[in-house]
Amino acid sequence: MRDRVFIWVEIPVSDMGRAKAFYEHILAMEMQSMQMGDEEYAFFPAKEEQNGGLLVKGPNHTPSPDGVTVYIDGRPDLDIILSKVSEAGGQVVMAKTYLGDHAGYVGMFIDSEGNRIGLQHL
Repeated sequence: MRDRVFIWVEIPVSDMGRAKAFYEHILAMEMQSMQMGDEEYAFFPAKEEQNGGLLVKGPNHTPSPDGVTVYIDGRPDLDIILSKVSEAGGQVVMAKTYLGDHAGYVGMFIDSEGNRIGLQHL
C-alpha cells in the first residue's frame, strides 16, 4: 500500500488574477505567482511540497465543472469558507453536510472559473 496516491493538484483557470483573488479570499491565505513559458501559476501554500497544488492558466488547461472533483482541506470550519464563496464570485452547490465519522463534513462550490471544488473536514 502506498503512503499516498495523490500528490499534486492543478486547478485550471481562465483569468489568473480573478482566480487567485477568489482562493486567497475564501481560504484567507496568500498565494505566490510564477510564469513559465506560456503558463501562469499561483501556488497554494503547503508545509509538505509533494502534497500541494496550484492554479494554472495555459493553453492545455480548461476550467470545467464536469471533470475530477478536488477536495480542499476545509479546516477549521467549512461554513467559514463557504460563507465567502458568493462574495468572491463563486456559487455554493452543496452546503456543509455531515457524511459520518469516516468522511466528516463536506461541502462543494463552483469557483470563479467554473470548476467544481469540494471541501472536507474530518
